[in-house]
Amino acid sequence: MDKLLGMTYGELQRVAKDLGMPGFAAKQMAAWLYDKKVSSIDEMSNLSLAFRERLKADYELGASAPVNAVRSQDGTVKYLFQVSEKDFVETVYIPEDGRATLCVSSQVGCRMNCKFCMTGKQGFSSNLDANQILNQIYSVPERDKLTNIVFMGMGEPLDNLDELLKVLEILTAGHGYRWSPKRITVSTVGVRKTFRRFIEQASCHVAVSLHSPFPAQRALLMPAEKSFSLTEIIDVVRDYDFSKQRRLSFEYILFKGVNDSLIYAKEVVRILKGVPCRVNLIRFHAIPGVELEGVGMDTMLAFRDYLTKHGVFATVRASRGEDVFAACGMLSTLRQEE
Repeated sequence: MDKLLGMTYGELQRVAKDLGMPGFAAKQMAAWLYDKKVSSIDEMSNLSLAFRERLKADYELGASAPVNAVRSQDGTVKYLFQVSEKDFVETVYIPEDGRATLCVSSQVGCRMNCKFCMTGKQGFSSNLDANQILNQIYSVPERDKLTNIVFMGMGEPLDNLDELLKVLEILTAGHGYRWSPKRITVSTVGVRKTFRRFIEQASCHVAVSLHSPFPAQRALLMPAEKSFSLTEIIDVVRDYDFSKQRRLSFEYILFKGVNDSLIYAKEVVRILKGVPCRVNLIRFHAIPGVELEGVGMDTMLAFRDYLTKHGVFATVRASRGEDVFAACGMLSTLRQEE
């Protein structure tokens, strides 16, 4: 049965037309779904009983609660959603300093196979559709507290661009959540066939996975470098206006003895010269079977200070949820193994 949750306004208009409902019924359905966030079609009380029965004959709301939740001592909550008989995805709620961020997944597994990522070790199973992506936002208990959404969970968002764009439309449009695009960030390794299209069709913040400024080493850490290089990505972003209205950032995980020395900081400064951006420095969460290690805070701060002193604004991202399978993909992997 088709699901209403995850439909854009245009799609709801087609539903209303197909069922012989008046044109304004699409606006009513959108309000019930994305403003009032009902739990059943029966709650759409300004639709006639006859129309609600027609809807229920062909459609369901499409909201489903998480099947598991693991809570950290720091307030972070990792939720597990079941999306098929054997497949699960993770969503992480992160409260911090007046903000409440939700980290959302876009795929079951991932094709990118980054060396440091547990999700990549699962391989790729399937894309999530708009319903399955939006349900992660719709169905967490903290949904009304959320201030920010980051698409940094399981999967590569730009490898599932069509469904991602539908969700972004619902989150930002007047018929949807009416969020500012500045409250949303999409993280990507860079996908050649969709990167430019995403920048042109969406207006949310962009976070590009960097992790090494040297192409050969980046390719070892991130095989996607071989098909769409960091050099090409930087050339593309130079063509667009990233200003106060839209932030461009580069994500950089520091690995002990791999990419944490001064030569790497100098090269990051060189390749990002003239690019209006920030660099987010991230601690590494260890995963099974991978020998990479994280660095201490002194190294993080020294790297940050060098970048900032030489014209590249850098921040150290606080590490959250380390006591609850912090690395993305670990909880879902455990459930699949069970």
